Amino acid sequence: MNEISVEQTLNRTEFQRQYGIVGESLEMQELVQVVQHVAPTDITVLITGESGVGKEVIAHAIHGASRRSKKTMVTVNCGAIPEGIIESELFGHEKGSFTGASSERKGYFELADGGTIFLDEIGELPLATQVKFLRILENGEFLRVGSSIARKVDVRVIAATNKDLENEVRSGNFRQDLFYRLRSVNVRIPALRERKEDIPLLFERFIEEFSVKNGIRFGGMTAAATELLQQYYWHGNVRELRNVVESMLVLERGKRLDADDIGKYLRMPVEDRMLPMVVSKQNDFDERQLLYRALIELKNDMLEVKNLLKGVLGSDGTSGRMSGNQNNAVQENLSLSEMERRMIETALKKFRNNRRLAADELQISERTLYRKIKEYGL
Repeated sequence: MNEISVEQTLNRTEFQRQYGIVGESLEMQELVQVVQHVAPTDITVLITGESGVGKEVIAHAIHGASRRSKKTMVTVNCGAIPEGIIESELFGHEKGSFTGASSERKGYFELADGGTIFLDEIGELPLATQVKFLRILENGEFLRVGSSIARKVDVRVIAATNKDLENEVRSGNFRQDLFYRLRSVNVRIPALRERKEDIPLLFERFIEEFSVKNGIRFGGMTAAATELLQQYYWHGNVRELRNVVESMLVLERGKRLDADDIGKYLRMPVEDRMLPMVVSKQNDFDERQLLYRALIELKNDMLEVKNLLKGVLGSDGTSGRMSGNQNNAVQENLSLSEMERRMIETALKKFRNNRRLAADELQISERTLYRKIKEYGL
């Protein structure tokens, strides 16, 4: 592993400060170095990582440090655009090309001409659209919907996904040629649990930003509270940490926080996370930590399944009208589509019709959720 020089460290520190990249772990130092190397070029970059790790922050840093920084950066969430209109949104359309096309319209690629386009959730791009996207990557040419005239743009492409695109290729959901073209440079952002030493830094940054913005005083926290933050799994990564900080600041105004206080805002109670352990050797500690995390994940999964079943059945484990052996009959009479509809209803109600949060809860894309909502008339 290459050592990082003092000069590089100074440059990296200033770079991180300028573009809001928080982290001093070795993983983040190496990531920032890669970003600094690729930013001045026009090479296509694929950013990968779990949901909530900060892929858009890295995309903005790449654009900001590029020669296109004075031009527009257009951000597109491919998963949030219904399949029927995504080509029109990306490439534009001509007047009269389809019902409702009362005038010609530029697509996102034309709007980003000379600058950068950031395509988030690229794994959700329909196969038919992937062909046209590949053409732009290859020679900068595209066709507006309803036009036979090829247009050309000068756009730097940054794409991001939380999916394993190699698996998507094997499953037939993603074109192999597009995958190879995209992965010229793959910038992987580590999950928050892979860089625990960065958690207190991020926590402090979010505390500072939110308290100043809302005029709320932070009363500090105990060492046990800090340890709990670092041991927590953080399924939602940096996004989840930010949400926890905001909730705590609002509801625990000015209070000095301990582990119990913080545990109220995590996905499981504190007592389920703070398992007692006696450690004599580092190897024992590592093995116990792995087992500890596995037990937490298992319980999380069991709780999620239980909650989903409650959405389909009654809170008492029955349909609300029958019990005992009759419950089996109720479950058999429920079709898969009915169960799916109820699960979507439950998620939408839980997050007050916030489709992005509901989609995350159901582990589907926003576009799929949008289609299902229309399908079930929700």
